[in-house]
Amino acid sequence: MAELFIGLMSGTSLDGVDGVLADFSTSVPAVLGHASAALPPHLKAELLTLNLPGGNELHRAALAANALMRIYAGVVEQLLSKASVAPFHISAIGAHGQTVRHQPQRFDGSGYTLQLANPALLAELTQIDVVADFRSRDVAAGGQGAPLVPVFHQAVFGKAGETIAVLNIGGMANLTVLGPNLADDVLGFDCGPGNALMDAWCLRRLGQPFDANGAWAQSGRVQPDLLSAMLAEPFFALPPPKSTGRDLFNREWLERQLFGCVNVAPADVQATLTELTANTCATCVKNFGAASQQLIVCGGGAFNAHLMARLQALLPDLAVSPSDEHGLPAQQVEAVAFAWLARKTTRREALNLQSITGTRGARVLGAIYPR
Repeated sequence: MAELFIGLMSGTSLDGVDGVLADFSTSVPAVLGHASAALPPHLKAELLTLNLPGGNELHRAALAANALMRIYAGVVEQLLSKASVAPFHISAIGAHGQTVRHQPQRFDGSGYTLQLANPALLAELTQIDVVADFRSRDVAAGGQGAPLVPVFHQAVFGKAGETIAVLNIGGMANLTVLGPNLADDVLGFDCGPGNALMDAWCLRRLGQPFDANGAWAQSGRVQPDLLSAMLAEPFFALPPPKSTGRDLFNREWLERQLFGCVNVAPADVQATLTELTANTCATCVKNFGAASQQLIVCGGGAFNAHLMARLQALLPDLAVSPSDEHGLPAQQVEAVAFAWLARKTTRREALNLQSITGTRGARVLGAIYPR
């Protein structure tokens, strides 16, 4: 009997909403459908602005969350229509929401993480149970709240007797190292910026949302002094568990790095930003996944041919390949992960993320909003 869940993901890159319809009735999740929707420019701009302090934030955030849920609901409608499935056949929707602030363990010792969403509205619009707010319980238990996907990577990419590294490159990049003992051998943490800075510079200088295939970066030359200045960011030297987001790696951070770089060509900046992502990710693999035989790459970064080539050049002893070659398309991995997490929540199954986020112990993540 089918066990159907929907996963919805709008990541830090803000390139749109991805949704999957997945069946978990077998040991390996079966993706029955995929749909996506772009974010309207005004909503994308508002979500970016809400990453930083500003006026009337509560009102603006609430309306942005409502607008995002309507896009989520549209993706759900696409999935159901394509698969000819009625809403009552879906066990639950796993809805990540849009991260606008991520400050674990800060200020009062607990800190917070904030994903904009209105799960009640999504449940009302879809007439399906919604599971949301996955990160807060981990933060409350002393964890970083991110990344959460390593436990899913373990379930779908892990192989007994092998060490495998999985690199998710969205707006930020996170690394998972899957050890040979599947049951309890997993490490995961954020490496730093993924596509966010590259996309921001591409939009600023070319008016394009991203650097297709990394062609613009490939046309430029890496600036060693600029790269060294960027690599001096203290976050990169922190040991795991650690997580980050646009609170740190944002347009203001980029502008500070570029201050005084008046003679650096825009394409050279893009080349250097791409090298920053490749360098920091490769360093994390070398430091924490040296025993790996392969690096599986997912997220939007897997579509950047130049970035993938740089990763392979920096990690010559590993086979670097997109997750498509391992049974799950790169664009779908995170959405399937949140469908999987929603299933865990509805079954009240606690996840042990101590080696990933630093949480105090196994916790059931997420909150359920009945239809």
